[in-house]
Amino acid sequence: MVKPKVFVSYDHSEDVHYKRLLQAWDANSDFDFEFDSRGPDVRIDSDESSVVKAALTKRMLTATHLLVLVGAKSYTSKWMDWEIERAKQPDLKLRMAAVKLNKENVTPSGLLGVGTAWATSFTRDRIDQALKNARANY
Repeated sequence: MVKPKVFVSYDHSEDVHYKRLLQAWDANSDFDFEFDSRGPDVRIDSDESSVVKAALTKRMLTATHLLVLVGAKSYTSKWMDWEIERAKQPDLKLRMAAVKLNKENVTPSGLLGVGTAWATSFTRDRIDQALKNARANY
């Protein structure tokens, strides 16, 4: 089976430690994650956002999956909303997987009704299984 190439969407200001855990897991040959370690430092509605969007799209074009880390503030992140919606576009159609970092966290609306595969906890095995179950159903 071909290993998934994963673009990770997360709240850069709140959930960076989870991204670092994924990077550590990436050292294991069972995983093949693609990361953009730089968080967008411009407003999504600014003139400079087009450069960031182009860079993120370039990385997404090399991915097979979008993994969304649903943190406490993820549902308010315009950048995460953009990444989720961009992943659904016909030129990408990334397979969608997600994990709530806390079960009370609100799910970003773009993940609902599109066949997102869910990891039931933030563990390597659960995330691996969600990636295997992920489908592009939109």
